[in-house]
Amino acid sequence: MRRYDWLKEIRRLDPERDFLTIYRIIATHEFPWDITRALELALYRTYAVPSIGRLLARTAELTDRTQKRYDDTALLLDAVLEHGFDGEDGRTAIRRINQMHRSYDISNDDMRYVLCTFVVVPKRWLDAYGWRPLSAPERAAVAAYYRTLGRHMGITELPQTYEDFERCLDSYEEAHFGWDEDARRVSDATLDLMAGWYGPLAPVVRGASMALLDDTLLAAFRYDRPGPAVRKAVRGALKLRARVVRLLPPRRTPHYARQNPEIKGYPKGFRVAELGTFPAARSTGGCPVPHQEGPAAS
Repeated sequence: MRRYDWLKEIRRLDPERDFLTIYRIIATHEFPWDITRALELALYRTYAVPSIGRLLARTAELTDRTQKRYDDTALLLDAVLEHGFDGEDGRTAIRRINQMHRSYDISNDDMRYVLCTFVVVPKRWLDAYGWRPLSAPERAAVAAYYRTLGRHMGITELPQTYEDFERCLDSYEEAHFGWDEDARRVSDATLDLMAGWYGPLAPVVRGASMALLDDTLLAAFRYDRPGPAVRKAVRGALKLRARVVRLLPPRRTPHYARQNPEIKGYPKGFRVAELGTFPAARSTGGCPVPHQEGPAAS
């Protein structure tokens, strides 16, 4: 295989019909490391919306059990990607996500905003730090993938195109980003977790992470702005990495989030049905999209 063969394959597919196949190629062959980092940043951005940050602090999942919450979120999203919306494990993952979300009073607007971060933040990350940007068919496929996930989560008034997702995200952040003490505790716990993965390099990693946050996000959490030299060094290192990756051969076998070294809570394996938390449910939390009975091919 040559470096751009996966992109050639994507261009032969229909982004509205084959969005699952295209997104799998993007996330597991072309950009697995970048997508992981970008989705971490996407979830992190949501804390700056006080209604989201306060809820996460109240559940204590991201302050007291940060590693487990990180693992469970990554693995549940990964199960949908790997097994599809009609595969048994994919359906189980969506059911678990819905059961957890529906145990709390979360607005449709907040749920839609979180979904928007999954579409927009990875695209912007790849524009800045990827070995290539996403093509127009890839952007359309990512939008279709998360639009479908949103339907399965019962989210209404979903954006339709990538541009719709981007407008929704930008307007929501402009209207809702703000300071909240509880949200800051969630932010601190998340930064501590990610820095802690690197042992004695933790202070360096924490500083590098801060250098990747934009000024609006830093202001919402009342963090000091990193110096220009630090930002230049961190962002320059990521751009250098992109140039190196561009010279590497394409990945032939998929790399899923469950294979990432950051997933530390399940050394003996896991069952999708047992991931996450089991708070007292306010409703059944099943998938609102009808499915055929029994496991189906993904």
